Amino acid sequence: MARTGGRKRDRLRWSKLYTFSCFRTPSTDEAAGPSATNGSAVGGPGFSRIVHCNNSILHRRKPLKYPTNYISTTKYNVLTFLPKAIFEQFRRVANLYFLLTAILSLTPVCPFSPVSMIAPLAFVVGLSMIKEALEDWRRFMQDMKVNNRKVSVHKGDGEFGYRHWEDLCVGDVVRVEKDQFFPADLLLLSSSYEDGICYVETMNLDGETNLKLKRSLEVTLPLEEDDLFKDFRGVIRCEDPNPSLYTFVGNLEYERQVYALDPFQILLRDSKLRNTSFIYGVVIFTGHDSKVMQNSTESPSKRSRIEKKMDMIIYVLFTVLVLISLISSIGFAVRIKLDLPRWWYLQPQNSNKLDDPSRPALSGIFHLITALILYGYLIPISLYVSIEVVKVAQAHFINQDLHMFDEETGNTAQARTSNLNEELGQVHTILSDKTGTLTCNQMDFLKCSIAGVSYGVRSSEVERAAAKQMASGAADHDIHVEDVWENNEDEIQLVEGVTFSVGKTQKSSIKGFSFEDDRLMHGNWTNEPNSSTVLLFFRILALCHTAIPEVNEATGALTYEAESPDEGAFLVAAREFGFEFFKRTQSSVFIREKHTSNGPTEREFKILNLLEFNSKRKRMTVILKDEDNRIVLLCKGADTIIFDRLAKNGRLYEPDTTRHLNEYGEAGLRTLALSYRVLEESEYASWNAEFLQAKTSIGPDRELQLERVADLIEKELILVGATAVEDKLQTGVPQCIDRLAQAGLKIWVLTGDKMETAINIGYACSLLRQGMKRISLSTTAGDQVAQDAQKAAKESLMLQIANGSQMVKLEKDPDAAFALIIDGKALTFALEDDMKHMFLNLAIECASVICCRVSPRQKALVTRLVKEGLGKTTLAIGDGANDVGMIQEADIGVGISGVEGMQAVMASDFSISQFRFLERLLVVHGHWCYKRIAQMICYFFYKNITFGLTIFYFEAFAGFSGQSVYDDWFMLLFNVVLTSLPVISLGVFEQDVSSEICLQDGWGMASTHLWRYSFSTSVSSMIKQSVPGDRHLIWPQLELPCSPASSGLSTFRLLSR
Repeated sequence: MARTGGRKRDRLRWSKLYTFSCFRTPSTDEAAGPSATNGSAVGGPGFSRIVHCNNSILHRRKPLKYPTNYISTTKYNVLTFLPKAIFEQFRRVANLYFLLTAILSLTPVCPFSPVSMIAPLAFVVGLSMIKEALEDWRRFMQDMKVNNRKVSVHKGDGEFGYRHWEDLCVGDVVRVEKDQFFPADLLLLSSSYEDGICYVETMNLDGETNLKLKRSLEVTLPLEEDDLFKDFRGVIRCEDPNPSLYTFVGNLEYERQVYALDPFQILLRDSKLRNTSFIYGVVIFTGHDSKVMQNSTESPSKRSRIEKKMDMIIYVLFTVLVLISLISSIGFAVRIKLDLPRWWYLQPQNSNKLDDPSRPALSGIFHLITALILYGYLIPISLYVSIEVVKVAQAHFINQDLHMFDEETGNTAQARTSNLNEELGQVHTILSDKTGTLTCNQMDFLKCSIAGVSYGVRSSEVERAAAKQMASGAADHDIHVEDVWENNEDEIQLVEGVTFSVGKTQKSSIKGFSFEDDRLMHGNWTNEPNSSTVLLFFRILALCHTAIPEVNEATGALTYEAESPDEGAFLVAAREFGFEFFKRTQSSVFIREKHTSNGPTEREFKILNLLEFNSKRKRMTVILKDEDNRIVLLCKGADTIIFDRLAKNGRLYEPDTTRHLNEYGEAGLRTLALSYRVLEESEYASWNAEFLQAKTSIGPDRELQLERVADLIEKELILVGATAVEDKLQTGVPQCIDRLAQAGLKIWVLTGDKMETAINIGYACSLLRQGMKRISLSTTAGDQVAQDAQKAAKESLMLQIANGSQMVKLEKDPDAAFALIIDGKALTFALEDDMKHMFLNLAIECASVICCRVSPRQKALVTRLVKEGLGKTTLAIGDGANDVGMIQEADIGVGISGVEGMQAVMASDFSISQFRFLERLLVVHGHWCYKRIAQMICYFFYKNITFGLTIFYFEAFAGFSGQSVYDDWFMLLFNVVLTSLPVISLGVFEQDVSSEICLQDGWGMASTHLWRYSFSTSVSSMIKQSVPGDRHLIWPQLELPCSPASSGLSTFRLLSR
């Protein structure tokens, strides 16, 4: 297995990618020496793991013995299956009751033979246990398939051999080949590329399909061949196992030096090596210590409301059972005391304690046990298992529904759990994300503002859709919707004070670029008054990013592997404007400028530092050196963040840019502000030294130190302009929302967009309608600066909520509709304990609610408030990792399998490909599943109550003697065989209306009242008992009328004795 040749010196374009120099320590500083650990967290609580590289034998005994790499996701094993499965079955109240009666059937007090009580219980419990065993067996086989994968491991003396994953130990050195999965969490030592980088696909971890770049420490780059590991030794001291996928704190002690480790050197289990021939790595975390297994916690347990109500009904029936058993035992005691002495043919003098006339109270107590067993058929023994069968069948129908098949992605709807099928028909409130859920999350560069001048003449889809909605709803103007598209001069006022022109649009032939303005295209920007600022704007688009250029070998065209759709759209726009980003190396970015005085020119910009974008910073910065040796800082980010960091002399274009940003937001576009700053050599050198010190620190406060240092340089910026990209609505979203609203569902949209953008998105997707009265809740920018300001802002918000509630109460028009819009800062106050109920009371009076600028945590808090405050079924739908908290918090979580990976889908109860499929999922399948389950449960209780009451009536007729009117075998087969198929058929196939009628009328759920069924059972059982005829005939026929709600099954016949 030894590799004879040196490392393959791959010099492909892939190996020349910039490896995020803000995290790479230069070789002169990388080896900090043992003193680097002074004051670090390594070795302290939470950072106590020690790994001896290439010496795994030390980890097979205490105190360094760590778990093996064997994993198990099963619920049971050979030893625990029977006790745990039996415990799970008898946690159910009904099963526990029947277990007690089965035990009592072995005593003389039982009116039936033991087999008639034990056999049905054994059948039902056994069937459920077999189902559990099959599901767990499938999990076991999947685990075995993973555990038996093979990987090349260093055996010693520079030789590698294959070993099963489950046999890996901490400290082993492994070699992973291209397109293989990593068997454990590894420290990357080297790769087939000379600069020690590799490309990783993390779809199994976070659902993201874009490749992640990893790179090794420079000190381990020479470990390029198998035989070089013969004498390799090192010690890793790092954090203890934890579920954080994106952080890692530790250091490597190698050759008497200490080197800081960060997440860019860590390869996580179940991610895949891509576009790299091989890598060498050392095992840090194995098995259940690995980060992916640390994250494999079970989703929150969710039970449907109908199941909870069913448990309550079981308790009520048990109370009825005890009541009639008491009546029967009292009647038996009275008859024993008064009548038995006169019944000489029963030889009362030889009576035992079960029917002793001298001790009627004791006999009555024994008869109470007999009655509890005799009337036990009031409680249906096969109810739970039948419901499980029906729900699995219903989930299969959802999965196979071709009307929810997305041809573009090839994905179908998936019921990831069958426990909540009927909950789909009881949804009261929908809480939805916007980007990627209502929209496509595919960005098109549409407009921009440069040096205070707005460019781009095309109208956005949101402008056109909102104009169409308003035009169609304007009763005081004779405007046809078609006229909006025919007349280029039409102007529609979408938001007060802002007017948009709506004209004909043409389909863009360039993906990601829908810009149209001759002032900037084809090099015409050189004729603009502020051409130098325009040049800087385009360079920021082409340089300020982390994307990877890829060449299509067939066409030679460039495509970009970007971290976000926005970033990809910026690069496409820069290319179309004549600034093509075409190459990246470890230290430089190359762009090709087409429109220069000397013709097309290639320029190189050396990258010094890169400060990444994240949801907290809301900005990204790159520091580079141009061809004139000037150090320039380029920054792009949210307008509020950038404007706060502008220099006094950098605000020249701020008023005009702010106005343009508001217009773009009102058009439903996503905006970013662009800025720059020229740095002096001395200033940069001083800052870079502090930055290097912060990034090489080890401890939980490392990120805080990096953020603090970044703030020192990201200031005194000069505003250049702003971008506006369009995220188009998904097909059918307005129609879907409109029909869901007609069906009586309340819809909330939780978005990170500014208020103006959210309002116009609301109009475009029919969430807001013409004539709807808006209530806006907001605070000023300085509300959270000082304690007094926060108090004033809170009082102002309470006043706004009070005024809004008063406006709703004073509204005299019964058909008036209100919409509530609240921004993120106001929402922070509104979710506090002393105000959240006021906010919720106002929100539930409104037909639509839009929450703007919300964080992922606020999404989850709003969902919890609605769920707990209303006490009704809530549904949350989203497509990204920031929606996971909201999805798990709601009663029902729906994930969109979209552009942002599969994290939302993995956390959801149901998954769909497009928002428009939600209509069919709720209105059709929700209606059917709820109707079927509700009728099935009522059907179950109907037949069992009717059957049980006939036994009670016969008891009264037979002197409460404890004798059954039916044969033992009929009693045995009644629930599990004779009456199971009609009930299951009803639960699976019942269809009161077709799907077309459901979709056409927005069909709501009809209530199914158990008490009506209970009354019907009482009447039916009395009719049966009073039917004239010879009661001693063998197998007379009994016909029970079925519930009025059951369709297609008008009657069912029972054979009785």
